[in-house]
Amino acid sequence: MSSTSTATTVEELPIEVPNAAIAQHGAGTSKAVRIVYLALLALALAAPVIGLYPVFVMKLLCFALFACAFNLLLGFTGLLSFGHAAFFGFAAYVTGHTVKVMGWTPELGLLAGVAVAAVLGLMFGLVAIRRQGIYFAMITLALSQMVYFICLQAPFTGGEDGLQGVLRGKLFGVLPLIDDTVMYYFVLAIFVACFLGIMRIVNSPFGQVLKMIRENEPRAISLGYEVDRYKLLAFVLSASLAGLAGSLKTLVMKFATLTDVHWSMSGEVILMSLLGGVGTFFGPVLGAGIVISLQNMLADKVGEWVTVIIGVIFVLCVLAFRKGVVGELLAWRERRKARG
Repeated sequence: MSSTSTATTVEELPIEVPNAAIAQHGAGTSKAVRIVYLALLALALAAPVIGLYPVFVMKLLCFALFACAFNLLLGFTGLLSFGHAAFFGFAAYVTGHTVKVMGWTPELGLLAGVAVAAVLGLMFGLVAIRRQGIYFAMITLALSQMVYFICLQAPFTGGEDGLQGVLRGKLFGVLPLIDDTVMYYFVLAIFVACFLGIMRIVNSPFGQVLKMIRENEPRAISLGYEVDRYKLLAFVLSASLAGLAGSLKTLVMKFATLTDVHWSMSGEVILMSLLGGVGTFFGPVLGAGIVISLQNMLADKVGEWVTVIIGVIFVLCVLAFRKGVVGELLAWRERRKARG
């Protein structure tokens, strides 16, 4: 089969998406959705002015980027990874070490973290990508645990103490990132660029192939696509973005700890994606906002019980909003259109 005929076949292929609202949202053509995005961007730009704590919002943006990276793999490719904390946490350590110990500039530290996360993602992918379902998830979890024990024992990570006092430095030797406002707009610019990049990837021919693999992998194989190559590329892209989120988090919070690479962090990003809505663009962002906000508000009041409270909220949301908050809203909008 020629490449031209194959591409035509994919464009004409009726991909059966479980939630038609999600497919409509993914197209990004709704005027209402664009207005909402612009309003949220205006709110984000005005956040320091209206009194929102910049460090809190930066932390939220870092985890929102982490959730979007994970959603690229699960929501649009159909691969459930239990090991994304390895990319997030190890990149955080690499950026912290290069900036604090080696004296690199923040932009080089970020690039180093992303590069290491991409290489780690390639290694994970080459091992796990030929497996499916629970076997794929368990392999990624096992590999992630190996990375955790490496971080626990390696001298450059600081062991159980972690890396403390990471200096932000000056971006390109000009912009002082020690200023929370400057750092905030830097993080916001990276998040917006990555968010738009993920939308572009998903809506591209490459993204359509990923959706086809998610919905009907045997059919994609029968059409002549090298499914493993597409899944591996999606895995590396997701790992790279997760590493970028971890690297940014280190610069924002000025430290990296074992919590960043622990398996519970993988569970946390899954929770964020499911709460907001897997397979939607804004769902992971909303899910990250819910989880991080609850942790910030309740940590001082209930201590470790915050995990139990978030767990109860998660169970209630799964029972009431099986497609996530954003997914249910989009489904409701589609039902209204259908009745009309």
